[in-house]
Amino acid sequence: IYSKSTSVPDLNHIMESLEKQLVCPICLEMFTKPVVILPCQHNLCRKCANDVFQASNPYLSTRSGSTVTSGGRFRCPSCRHEVVLDRHGVYGLQRNLLVENIIDISKPSVEPKLEQPMCEDHKDEKINIYCVTCGVPTCSLCKVFGNHKDCEVAPLNSGFAFNSLNVFGNNERIQAIISHLEETCRAVDENGRRQKSKVCETFDHLFALLEEKKGEMTVRINSEQEEKLDYIRGLRRKYSDHLDNTAKLLETAIQTMDESEMALFLIVDGTNTSHLDKLQLGYENMDHFKANFDHQRRTLISIDFIKCTDQSETRRSIHHYVSMLA
Repeated sequence: IYSKSTSVPDLNHIMESLEKQLVCPICLEMFTKPVVILPCQHNLCRKCANDVFQASNPYLSTRSGSTVTSGGRFRCPSCRHEVVLDRHGVYGLQRNLLVENIIDISKPSVEPKLEQPMCEDHKDEKINIYCVTCGVPTCSLCKVFGNHKDCEVAPLNSGFAFNSLNVFGNNERIQAIISHLEETCRAVDENGRRQKSKVCETFDHLFALLEEKKGEMTVRINSEQEEKLDYIRGLRRKYSDHLDNTAKLLETAIQTMDESEMALFLIVDGTNTSHLDKLQLGYENMDHFKANFDHQRRTLISIDFIKCTDQSETRRSIHHYVSMLA
């Protein structure tokens, strides 16, 4: 916050602090575009980052003598934090566009100067001061008897220097938010794959249980089915044998017209089947194996995830984290 006692030495100190933030720790010059930001939030010229990387990985193959394409690692020259690169090498590092924009603003412009903006309230007055209270640029007349007469003001360059430092600090907070969001994305992806694997594993287990139960129930049906079929086939053979024997006796008696044969036929009495078993009514019925799966079907249809914390809770936690950094 500016005070009324803001002096030129204070302004010079602010400008020096800003310039120090824009110096590369490798070449000790103002950053040369493109500027890359490391995971530890420190900045380097991409050329300097590549030089450090090449020096730390002398045996990695290069392509066209420019950048290593097989990944690798090096340490940040400012904090010694280890930086792990992917197959794109230093070209895979994120560019710090805000720092590049500040560098462009800080460098002397070779383009024609833009026309001085004029005050909206005093059309003939150029904007030449900065209202610290309202946070807007204005003109001297506004301070003397205009809308900003009761406000605290400062020179334009002081306001620019102060806001530039704020922007630079805000950039670090934004980079931290981006890093947090990227970590959250990775966590969501990993957790999603893990939960899908668990769901598939659970359903596979249920399928196995159903297959096992189906096998047990069909074995019981097959067992009784074969038992009944064997009994019916055996009974059919007995009736067939009885029919054949009766037919043979009758045929012999007719052919010989022998009284003894006729007597034997009458004794056997081919019409009498009382000694043979009879099938009970409904013997063919297998309805006692009928199963009611309505309850199980309703249970399967109602399968769902356990109701837990609302998804909005996750969004609230991210918003809370962002608001803390902002």
